[in-house]
Order: sequence, then structure tokens, then C-alpha cells
Amino acid sequence: TKTISKCYVQVTGMTCASCVANIERNLRREDGIHSILVALMAGKAEVRYNPAVIHPSAIAELIRELGFGATVMENCGEGDGILELVVRGMTCASCVHKIESTLMKTNGVLYCSVALATNKAHIKYDPEIIGPRDVIQVVKDLGFTTSLVKKDRSASHLDHKQEIRQWKRSFVVSLVFCIPVMGMMIYMMVMDNQLADAHAHHNMSDEEMEALHSSMVLEHQLLPGLSVMNFLSFLLCVPVQIFGGWHFYIQAYKALKHKTANMDVLIVLATSIAFVYSFVILLVAMAEKAKVNPVTFFDTPPMLFVFISLGRWLEHVAKGKTSEALARLISLQATEATIVTLGPDNVLLSEEQVDVELVQRGDIVRVIPGGKFPVDGRVIEGHSMVDESLITGEAMPVTKKPGNTVIAGSINQNGSLLISATHVGADTTLSQIVKLVEEAQTSKAPIQQFADKLSGYFVPAIVAVSVVTLFAWIIIGFVDFGIVEKYFLGYNKSISPAEVIIRFAFQASITVLCIACPCSLGLA
Repeated sequence: TKTISKCYVQVTGMTCASCVANIERNLRREDGIHSILVALMAGKAEVRYNPAVIHPSAIAELIRELGFGATVMENCGEGDGILELVVRGMTCASCVHKIESTLMKTNGVLYCSVALATNKAHIKYDPEIIGPRDVIQVVKDLGFTTSLVKKDRSASHLDHKQEIRQWKRSFVVSLVFCIPVMGMMIYMMVMDNQLADAHAHHNMSDEEMEALHSSMVLEHQLLPGLSVMNFLSFLLCVPVQIFGGWHFYIQAYKALKHKTANMDVLIVLATSIAFVYSFVILLVAMAEKAKVNPVTFFDTPPMLFVFISLGRWLEHVAKGKTSEALARLISLQATEATIVTLGPDNVLLSEEQVDVELVQRGDIVRVIPGGKFPVDGRVIEGHSMVDESLITGEAMPVTKKPGNTVIAGSINQNGSLLISATHVGADTTLSQIVKLVEEAQTSKAPIQQFADKLSGYFVPAIVAVSVVTLFAWIIIGFVDFGIVEKYFLGYNKSISPAEVIIRFAFQASITVLCIACPCSLGLA
């Protein structure tokens, strides 16, 4: 029968449901992966896999190749103990073979992999039979020095500070250049409305209207075909395109490299086409020495980047808040434990300070006043009051005497206690609560899974609609030029009908791309 294991991978760089669909779709195609569930808010992927075919590190690498950050989380495996060791003193492949063969012969060790290049050993064991200190002792008996790989207990994977800083910076840069662009746009809209009113009330001719329009400060031409407004808009658009959109370009490149299209691809397409089209139209107008200033889209990139970077900034602030409670729970866990050896009549023979990961079931642990209980256990000696408010919410301390149970993370108050460890590692009450909260964040409703699947096709669909719009208006224009002439702003008889049709078709096509940003379906 095929053995199915489960691991969790921390994923960074996801922005919407299309990123989720991208990861899930690509990983399901890989051999050895049974199922995958990606949670956008938790920034985590739950993967069920066949350990005989693929390992968690390879799964993380597959996600990294898709353009996302990925690291295997420490709570890999279900029911089995996982141990990561640093082994010093290995010189060649025979040392590796010696460690692996000895450990595999040891009762309770299920799997062992030693890497000479990194000096690391990955061991899976049955905690009912053997403990982590026993495994370390076996390696030490072979003549090698070994220590536990230090785990990050700071819950840093739940911290969104870096992303918050990045998107705040992107928003501020885009906003600085966007405000003047929006100011000019509002000014032109107000002036155009006043001109329209004047045209209606004073029966002005089209030539008089055109002359009055050209006399406005922003419509004044610095060079034939180059107005003050278009020149300033171009200068303000360039920094935003480079600095405000830098992250979007990187993510879009990574997505396209793996033949997928996400929201970043849509944003980059919309802003880049708008910028390039406007720049080319400006050059054509200058070459033609046009009297009427062309309609450009230099206002699109700054405004689009402002709203999207603001959305991403607020999104990461919200994600950070949802993860705060979980981070606080994780921070309540003790990092070290004092293991004691007892003689007859509970006489203390020796004590040793060890990492909490090395505590085994049945160990005798001493907890001093003010100390945290590192594991769940049963009191065997001593009397004290214990603050268990982290679990019960009760502020009043609880009396503990021999035979009573204690909970990991609770605080010992006024007496020293000796406890026998009953639940260690991932089996403690606190670890189980953390696991339940994480699983609640990861789980999805059926409608959410359907939305994720649908959003994976959103970007290609929008690009297809945009291309269809382009060709549709070109065909309409050549069949009946009057329709295009009616809707084309700033139409001048000096411009050839073919050029007007192409310009209008591009405007309509770019508009379709722009209004689809941000991907509303993906955000929902």
C-alpha cells in the first residue's frame, strides 16, 4: 500500500487567489503529490505526498520555481517524530553510510537521511519507542559530535512587517507622482465642462472651440504635437513605471517563465502597453507636427499602481492582524527544560538543561517558581499555585499537588515542582491548539475552492477579451468609419482614417486591460 505523509510549507509572495490556483495546479501534476491545499491568508500550503517518491524539501523547491518563497515548516509528519541534527566530524561517504546504517538498525528509527555537503541529518522516529536524546546518543557513540538544528520559535513566518514596508514604500512613491497627474486631469475635466457649457450657450463654432481649447495652459504646445500636459505626464509616469512597478515586473516575469498568468501579469500588461502606446503616439504626433494634441494614457500607470499598492499594503496589514493571535500563542511555548535524574525516595542525583524538543515522554522535569512548564505532565513531587489562564482564561491561580496534571505554557508561581512528562513536542495541549488554529486558517469552503479554480483562468480570459476588442474595433472602423469618428476624442481631419481607427482600437483594448486591474475575482 502507498504511504501518504503530510507536510506544511510556508509560502510567501502570494497576492490573490490566482496565485493559489497556480501553485495548486502545478504541484498536482508532480509525481508523488497526492493532494495540496494552499491558504492565502495563512501563507501556508498543506501537502499530502508519498515519501518514497518525493520529500518536503523537493516540494518547497517546486514552489520556489514558480516564483514564490517557500520553506518547509517544522511540524512535518503526523504521528512520527522529526529530528533535524547538525553532525560534525564526517569526512567522506563511508561516514554517511556508517551513521545511516546504524540508525536504521536502531529500534524506533523509521527513516534517516544524512547529507555530507550540509553536515545535516534528517531523522524520522517513533516517539513511543525512542526519543530524540537517544538518537543523538547513538550518533555520538559512533564518534561524531552532534547538536539539534535551532528552530525559529519566534513565529517569524507569521510576521508581515517586511511586506508591509515594501508595499507602503511602493504606495508612497506612486502617490507622490500620481497627485500632480490627477490634479492635471481634474483641471482638464473642469475646463472641458466649462467649454462645453460655453459652446451650448454661445453657439460657438467647432474651430472657435478648438482654438479656445488650445489656448489653455496645459494644452499649450512646447513643440508641435507635444503639449505641456503630455510632457509633464510623461515625466511623472517614468519614475512610477520603474520604481513603483519594480516588484510587479519581477513577479510577472517569474509567472510567465512558468507559463502561468497571475494578477501581476495583468497589471504589467496594462501599465506597460498604456505607457508604450502613449509614448509612440506622442512621437507620431511630434513627427506629424500635429496641431491637435493626441489622447495619451500616461495617467494610467501612476493611478493604477497607487490603488493596487494601497490594496496590497492594507491586505498585508490585515493578514498581520489575523496572525497576531497565533504568534502570541506560539510565543507562550517554553524554549528549554530542566531534566532531572532521581534516585531512591526521589533523591535528586543530577539535572541537565536541554532544548524543549529533546524532552522525551517519561522524563522527570523540574520547574522552578516563575518558570514555564515546557511540556504537559503529572506532578510527582511538590506543591504550588499555577497560572493556567492561557488555556482556561481564569485569572486565579490553580493549586497543584502530586497527582495533578499541568499544561505546557502555564506559569509556575510559588513552589518548585517535579513533573513526569506525559505529552511532549507536537502532542502538548498548547501545540494542539496552535495546530487547530493553523488548520482553521488553511481549510477552505467548497465555494472558495471553486473561486480559486475560476480565478486561475481570469487573467488569460481578460487578455483574450482585450485582443478581441482590438480586432473588433479595427473591423468596425473599416466597415463604418462614422462610428469610430463619433467616439474618438480630438478627431482631426488631417489624420488619416486608418490611423484614427488603429488609435481608437488600441484605446478600447487598453481600457479593457486597465479596468480588470486589480483582479476583483481573485481578491474576493
